[in-house]
This record gives sequence, structure tokens and C-alpha cells, in this order.
Amino acid sequence: MRARAVLLPAAIAVTVAAMSAPAAQAADEHDPLRPGSKAWRLGHETLPPNDGWASANGGTTGGSGAPRENIHVVTDRDGLAAALAAPGPRIIYVKGVIDTGKTCADYVRNGYSLEAYLAAYDPEVWGRDREPSGPLEEARAASAAAQAADIVLRVPSDTTIVGLPGAVIRHLNLRVDQARNVIIRNIRFEDAADCFPQWDPTDGPEGNWNSAYDSISVTRSTNVWIDHNTFTDGDNPDSAQPHYFGRPYQVHDGQLDITNGSDLVTVSWNVFADHDKTMLIGSTDNPANDAGKLNVTVHHNRFTNTLQRLPRVRFGKVHVYNNSYEIPDPGTFVYALGVGVQSQIYAERNHFHLGKGVNPATLLHDWGGTALTARENVARIDGRLQPIDLIGVYNAANDPDLGTDAGWTPTRYTKIDPAPSVAAKVAAHAGAGRLL
Repeated sequence: MRARAVLLPAAIAVTVAAMSAPAAQAADEHDPLRPGSKAWRLGHETLPPNDGWASANGGTTGGSGAPRENIHVVTDRDGLAAALAAPGPRIIYVKGVIDTGKTCADYVRNGYSLEAYLAAYDPEVWGRDREPSGPLEEARAASAAAQAADIVLRVPSDTTIVGLPGAVIRHLNLRVDQARNVIIRNIRFEDAADCFPQWDPTDGPEGNWNSAYDSISVTRSTNVWIDHNTFTDGDNPDSAQPHYFGRPYQVHDGQLDITNGSDLVTVSWNVFADHDKTMLIGSTDNPANDAGKLNVTVHHNRFTNTLQRLPRVRFGKVHVYNNSYEIPDPGTFVYALGVGVQSQIYAERNHFHLGKGVNPATLLHDWGGTALTARENVARIDGRLQPIDLIGVYNAANDPDLGTDAGWTPTRYTKIDPAPSVAAKVAAHAGAGRLL
């Protein structure tokens, strides 16, 4: 017997069509290759006029002028590397989770092992007055070089990298190096861990473990916009690492570092979470490459349980406004704003939520700077929101005093919100997944 077609009553058919339409429409809006879709528009967006330092010098447009053949959708590490090496201008959409697919064991060279390294360079054996050298340090360096060759991906000029819903870049270091005009948005960055940290017994009075990679490194570059991303160490936080030689075994460096003469950068609406050395602006006290550069705007970012460098600044005119700082633990927190050599920080209308016992005087740290401007900031202390004089509180507890005039007044901003509204606004809108 031939099967008969079943005809739905008209009202039911309409209802079924209506129920499936939103899902189809949402999928269509997430199609980056369909001109006019929400995803397509996001990839072609440019930095708004006057939105921070990256709006100077002609603004930041990324790969917005890319022809159709220069628009890429990538789903794995090799696809991302190929898209970055392809002709520009380019728009790269990240779909799903981009990972190396490798473990630290895959990068080991020349018989390196952590156990042997610890035995060879134990201060009781090696001493504390010279850096490690010899076969095991050479094996560590060779292993580190193998990892770097795989995880460090260079981002060239005239590039936009945008995450589609759920996009994650894990175990990779995007390096914006000697580039101009770069946009990175709407991506969750996780765990750019160094498999082979180096022990340096001469670093500080007790020595330190030093790691090599950031989630994003901006070096020798101009006109860069980093927006609506989330940065986290994922399930591999430094807080869970052991101590060796009495010092934390740190496998992470920064989450977003801006160094080596970079200039005209806007960092907006990102989440920085559960990390130690978070954002470094300027990496040395030598003015040869950095004087007159490192001009950065940091606005509407959420710093939650981050321990230091929020940011730490050398040389640059850095406008830090409308950021939300959640500082729960006095036992691990170090400082928020690092006032470094010739830095000119202008901090206004930021919101600090201090956990019980967090000393407000630790919100600033003097790294050889002389002054900053701080105005209309607020802090929630013991449950009460109140104005805070960042410099006055710091100077009352520390010598020498910091001056109160950074020597400049920002003009490149679109809107500065009242400080009491910042925490709720940033919590609602910052981070990856808010744009699509």
C-alpha cells in the first residue's frame, strides 16, 4: 500500500513554521559569509571615532576593507595560522574551540625533564648568584623553542579577528608584532601556559620562575583595538601550581601585554579573571624605544580576582576610566595601578569593590613613577560605596609621596559614566559572547 501524505491543517502548519523561523533566523544572523548578517556586520565594524587612543592617526579599521576572498572562517590552529598568513586586509572569524591539540610532552627536546632540572639548579647545589647554564638549561630552552614555534601566531597589519558564538582560543599566544591596524573581539582566551618556565635565582632577593607567553602580546605595533574578550587561565590557574625553591612555579605571564614601543591602543569591555600578572604597558625602564609612545586607553573592563598589573605602566599617557575592579582576597592581591618610570596615568571614575581586609592604600604601587591624576573614583569598602582619593590614601601610608598631576588631560573618549554605575554596567556588557 502506498503511504499517504499527511496534510496539516493550515493553522498548525503556520504555527510549526513560526516555531522554526527564529532558530533559522538566528543561524542566518550568525553566518559571517552572508552580507548583512549580524556576524558579517561585526567583522566589518571599525573603532568608533574618538574611542580612546586607537582612534588617533586615522583610526583603527582592521580588516574591514577585506574582499570576499580574504574573509576566513577557522575552526582549528592550522586554519588560523593559514588565515593569518594569507593576503590582507583580512577578516578572520573564529568558530568553536581553537587549540593546539598537543600536551607539554609533545614539545620536550633533548631529554628535558622538570625533575632533573630541579635537581640540577636547586640553590643548595647551584647557588643563587648565577643563572642556570649547561645541558639541562639548553634542553629546557630547546623544548621552549619547540613550544613557541607551535603556539605563537603572528597577527599582521590590517586584520580583524572576531569570535562567533562560543569561540575560544586556548593554549595559544596571538602576537601583534610590527603591525598596524588590528582589531580582536568577542573571543574567550584560555591558558596560554608555558610548559618550560625558567628559573632565575638572580631575579629579586629570592629568585623567580619566569614564563614566556601572553594570551595577546602587542609589540612594536600601532592602532590596535582589543574589545569584548574574556581572558582566563581556565582550569590551570597559577594558584594551583606548586612552589619550587620557595617560589611560585608560574606558568603564565600576562593576559594582555603592550610593550616594545607600541602605541595608540584601546582596550575596552574585556573581562580579565583569576590571574596574577595581568596587563603590562611598557616592559623596561629604558626610554630608547618607549619614550613618547605606549599611549593606551583602558575603559569599561572588568578585573575580577586579578592580583597585579591592572595595568602597570611605563612612559605612556594611559587613560584608565570606567573600569570595575573586584578584589576579594587581601592575602593574594598585590596592587591595581602600577605607577612606573615616566608614566602618566589618568585614572577616573573607576569602581573598586574591596573584600574584607583589602587595604585601600595597596590600590596604587610606585614602580619609579612620580605622579598620576586620579579623580572621581569610588570604592565599596565594608559594604559601603564611597568616594576614594587613591593618591591621598596611598600617600598617607607610603613614602615618598606621589604627585597628583599626570601632566595631561584626555580628550579621546566617547562617554565617561558616573563611577557608581560602572560595576553593574560592566558586569552586564563586558566580555566575550556579548556581541553575537
